[in-house]
Amino acid sequence: MLNFPNLLSIARIISIPILIILLINQLFYWALVVFIGAAVSDAVDGLLARLLRQHTLLGSYLDPTADKLLLASSFITLAILNILPGWLAVIVISRDVIICLGVLILFITSHSLKIQPSLASKLTTAFQLCTVIYSLFSKYSSSLPLLMDFLIWGTAFLTIISGLQYVGRGIKIFNQEPS
Repeated sequence: MLNFPNLLSIARIISIPILIILLINQLFYWALVVFIGAAVSDAVDGLLARLLRQHTLLGSYLDPTADKLLLASSFITLAILNILPGWLAVIVISRDVIICLGVLILFITSHSLKIQPSLASKLTTAFQLCTVIYSLFSKYSSSLPLLMDFLIWGTAFLTIISGLQYVGRGIKIFNQEPS
């Protein structure tokens, strides 16, 4: 069912090419505006889905897909532009690829799957969002190098930890009988 929260997720996906074009053209202020708008829409669509009791199967796939696409494209583009380190983009993308492959393997092998983000996963997303926001903000304003380092290393650490948690969960589910 297509509802307002799902439309917000679709809008987030549609904003990605706009964000990339703005980044490529070094229009960092406008890229920041688009990225913050997309990040806010992520919070709003989840909140609305809960408040309005409009959770849908489509939304359960669309929302995390929109998040992963937004963050992956942001980290890749910012790494290509040498704004964020390439190794950080590799860590962020690798975690998401591993999670997606795990979900696919569990689905193909008929294992039931209920995706519940852990605290580490929520912190990872928050750090990833803050890292992109601050890296864009620092392109048109004076920045604090220590804060940038904290965000980069915090993002790397939390991304690895949450990735390992998902791998552990996936192995545990896989070792159970398929449903």
